[in-house]
Amino acid sequence: MSTEMLIQKEATRLRNLWGLGPTDPVSLSSLIIKLNVLIVFKKLNQLFSGMSMISENNSFLLINSNHPIGRQNFTICHELYHVFVQKEPKLHSCIIEGFDKKDKEEYAANMFASFFLMPSEGIIGLIPEHELKKNKVSLPTILKIEQFYQCSRSATLYRLQSLGLIDIKLYEGFLLNIAKDALKYGYDTSLYKPGRHDVVIGNYGPLAKELFDTGKISESHYVSLLKDIGIDIDAINNED
Repeated sequence: MSTEMLIQKEATRLRNLWGLGPTDPVSLSSLIIKLNVLIVFKKLNQLFSGMSMISENNSFLLINSNHPIGRQNFTICHELYHVFVQKEPKLHSCIIEGFDKKDKEEYAANMFASFFLMPSEGIIGLIPEHELKKNKVSLPTILKIEQFYQCSRSATLYRLQSLGLIDIKLYEGFLLNIAKDALKYGYDTSLYKPGRHDVVIGNYGPLAKELFDTGKISESHYVSLLKDIGIDIDAINNED
């Protein structure tokens, strides 16, 4: 069995394990909470995509919010591979550009993210029958797929290419005027823009509260931790 097939099998297994059907889009915010993972989104250098770290029973992801939302979603799933699939995961940072096979783990993580976010059965189900031929997929269909699965244009095109539905020439042609074309067809363009700056998803707040309640950190430290994620507990108390 090829590497790609093994990774696709693992992506399908985890989709099933985590309650996702064969065509369902991934609600990443809900999934992250379910998996007890903490994600912090920060404005970082454009060359940096994300990083992951595992400490005891906790997993932490740092995602570059300077990248478009669609790319961030891909990065999150890329990092989930490092946390839940890679043998002996370790602290590392990623620059996710293309599907370079030189680094086996990074290539595997990209393939996993692609299969996990956009299952083949789901993609094919969104394509009209008359477009299920090579180079017949239309722009409206591509927009529908990427909006449904909340993926970047490049990730969507890669999946279509891997399914044999487009060639490299059409791939490159569809990389132009992405947000402008989405707007023309009435779609929200936030998928193609940076966002989630300083957003935190996961159990950061509950963990801070537990540490305070058990006397492991002081009240001032607890207040400081909450301020780091944009919560001013002093202001909330003064409203009462």
